[in-house]
Amino acid sequence: MKYTVEKKASTAILHIGEERLDSRFTSELKAQLLLLLNEQELTTILVDLKQTTYADSSGLGALLLGLRQARDTGKKFALVGAQKRVISLIKIAHLDELMVNYSSVATALKALA
Repeated sequence: MKYTVEKKASTAILHIGEERLDSRFTSELKAQLLLLLNEQELTTILVDLKQTTYADSSGLGALLLGLRQARDTGKKFALVGAQKRVISLIKIAHLDELMVNYSSVATALKALA
């Protein structure tokens, strides 16, 4: 999976560099999310999906794991720049109230501050 991690103070931004978030990448995504969530100094995890145009149920499951683990550890978790097809899947799964998507990193940082 192509990705980069950017850290700003107590926030980690996981920039996903794949067009498709499917079963080929979910185990690696889960592992990276768990690593970030276990870092004590981090309080917020943002997943940047601007380059991702498609996600399947396994991709959604990996994001949901991140959300659940963040809540269990008292951290904030949000998506940034999710595309229409990804948002549609989130809505179909009735997770749109739990899995918040912001238009930009700056917007997310401001809202979650």
